[in-house]
Formats: sequence, structure tokens, C-alpha cells
Amino acid sequence: MAEDPSRILSDAPMRPPQVVAIALCVLLNALDGFDVLSISFASPGIAREWGVERAALGIVLSMELIGMMVGSIALGALCDRIGRRPTILGCLAIMGSGMALAMLANDIATLSMFRLFTGVGIGGMLAATNAVTAEFANARRRSMAVAIMAGGYPVGAIIGGSIASTMFAAGYDWRSVFALGAVATALCIPLIWFLLPETVAFLAHKRGPNALDRVNAVLRRLGHTTIDALPAPTPGGSRGGIGRLFQPGLAAITILLTLAYFAHIMTFYFILKWTPKIVVDMGFSPASAGGVLVWANIGGATGALVLSLLTQRLSVRWLTIGGMLLSTAMVAGFGHAPADLGTLSLIVAVAGFCTNGAIVGLYAMIAQSFPTALRASGTGFAIGVGRGGAAVSPIIAGFMFQGGIGFAGVALTMALGSVVAAGALFLLRYEERGVPAG
Repeated sequence: MAEDPSRILSDAPMRPPQVVAIALCVLLNALDGFDVLSISFASPGIAREWGVERAALGIVLSMELIGMMVGSIALGALCDRIGRRPTILGCLAIMGSGMALAMLANDIATLSMFRLFTGVGIGGMLAATNAVTAEFANARRRSMAVAIMAGGYPVGAIIGGSIASTMFAAGYDWRSVFALGAVATALCIPLIWFLLPETVAFLAHKRGPNALDRVNAVLRRLGHTTIDALPAPTPGGSRGGIGRLFQPGLAAITILLTLAYFAHIMTFYFILKWTPKIVVDMGFSPASAGGVLVWANIGGATGALVLSLLTQRLSVRWLTIGGMLLSTAMVAGFGHAPADLGTLSLIVAVAGFCTNGAIVGLYAMIAQSFPTALRASGTGFAIGVGRGGAAVSPIIAGFMFQGGIGFAGVALTMALGSVVAAGALFLLRYEERGVPAG
């Protein structure tokens, strides 16, 4: 019987080229983190220069999140058809051009259009990198690898946000944030072109001309033994598509994971999108507000690291549920924070630890819940539809603020999304993989 090349990678110790591939995905997710939050760092300057009210600002804060919904679903499905590598390169081109165009905007409508376009690339990137990480990691390290990859998101926001705060303090305006993102995105294109091969799992499932030669070329590049023949294809296994996510055995998984992501991401993005404006309205400078948001992402990066290590010994499902319940408490507590930079930074750091820890746990669960032929489609759908929660979160909060609801009431309302998400994961039938018994 022909050996399954995906099984070779799944069962064997990871080789250095596999680690490099995963490290590139961490870098790409870091880029996503900064590109998404660039509008948050820029928002105080935009509001001051253009005289934008909170409700209108909430809409522009959500534009790239709406684009991410479209990109995750459409480009996630495309990723299962044309491959992970070309999808990533295309997403980088979209993201880089979108960031560059944002510098040219001179009104809210134009900026919103450019952020929507940028979000399409970011959404497709999230689906592709999740699939690539899962397919280059072995079974023992898969949950940890996906969690580490997701942890790149806050790291990018930390590094980019720190640079942005320094630039603001030096007198640069909000457009400099988008210039920084455009340059960083452009620099990633040659790295992916030369260092990231297509995944073995995709090549083996997609088949096509010279499939065996292409699979063996990647196996040799990764340092593994080659195979003599490809195994017989799974009936229908090469066909992706959104409809297959709702076939028997997958429908409940798709619905519950999407609901969990949608609800929890509402809580997550309330912190990420509104913290700078809230801190500025307390009387602090935009540079100080950006610094507080950096602390939220330091907490998020730490939460991702801690969860990734704990997945080697504990259930990722229960770790994620626990993180969601703690997120509720911390985000609700944020609404009662005093106007003190030290206290604000501490509260949002712990909130970031809990919210992002749960996000990376969800990424790990999503990556392991769908078969290879549907991995990017499933990831793209769950993240794409789930991003609806991210898109409406700043808008809902903006209109609640505009309607006269106090900070404490808004924070409590937005915190409840994590409770709904925890309930969805409690109902999910999820098979743990790579976690020692007991």
C-alpha cells in the first residue's frame, strides 16, 4: 500500500525547514496583527484632524473587519483550490497596496473603502496561515504550533504599536502608521517566495500533473524520505467548497465553532479597537493611548505563549473555555477602571492575556476539526463569518457610547460575548489530539 505523505510529517519529529515554515506563518500573523490595529493606533489622529464623531469612527474602525469576513470565506475556499502558497502571496499584494492607499485618503468614505480592501487580504491570510501551520507541524506539536502562530498577532501589534507611539511622539501624523505597514508587508513577499514551499498535504490531496514528483520534492526539501506512489484518493476528497462544511458529521462542528468565534471576537475587538479612543477621552495623549493598547497586546502575546505550552499537557478545549470566562470578568472590569495609566495598562494587559489566549485556543481547535481538503475552507468560514462579530463590535460600542450609555455599561455588554462563546464550545464534540492521556 502506498504511504500517505501527510502521515510522514504527522508522525515524524519536526525538521528545521518545517520550523522555518511555521516561523514564517508567525511572522505573517504578526503582520496581520499590526495591519488590523493600524487603524486603532491612527484613530485619535484621524478623529482630531477630520472632526469625526464616535459613531462614524466606529464604522471606519470596522471596515477592514468586514473585508476580513469576505476575504476569509472567499480566499479560504480559493486556498483549498489553488494552494496555500499562491494565496498567501496574493494576500500580501492586497494588504501592501491597501496600506499604501490609506495614506492617500482625505475623508472617511475613502479611508473606509481602502480599509475594506486591505481587510480582504488579511482575512485570506488568516485562513491560509492556519492551514499551513497545521500541515507543516507534526501531530504531537500541532496544537502548540497553531497557538504559537496565532500568538504572532499581538506580537505584531506590540512591535508595530511601539514604533507607532514613538513616531507620534516625534511629531509624525497618523499616515505614518500606514506607511510602516506598507513597507513591512512588501518586505514579506520575497521571504515567502523563496522560503515557503507548498504543503505536502495540499499537493497530495489536490493531485494534478506531476503530483508525486512535487510531493517528493517538498519531502526532500523538508528532510524526510520520499514515497514511491501516492495513496488512493479519498472519494470526493479533492473537492472543497463551503457546502461540504454542512454535511453530516461536520455541520455541528462548523456551526458551533463559528458561533464561538463570532461571540468571543466581539469581546476581543472591543478592547483592541476602542482602547486608544477611551484613553484619549480620559485626558491622555495619543502616544500614551497607543502605549496602553501595546500593553493589551503584551498580555495577548503572553496569553498565547502560556496557552501554547499548556496544550502539551491539558485539553485545549477546556483551556479555551476557561480563558473565555476570565475574559468576561476582565473586560467588564475594564469599564470601572480609574483614569490612571498604570492601572489601565494592567487591566487591559490581563484582559488581553485572557481574550487572546482564548482566540489562539480557538485557532488550534479549528485547525484540527476539519479534514485537509476542507481545512482552509473550514477555517475561512469559521473565521470569516465569525469576523462578523469583530465587524459589528466597534459599531455597536460606538452607537452605545453615542446613545449616552456609560463606559461601564458598554464594557459589561461587550464582555458577554465571551460567555456565549464558552457555551458553544461546551456543546461541541471535540477530539483532543496530541495531548497525553490523563
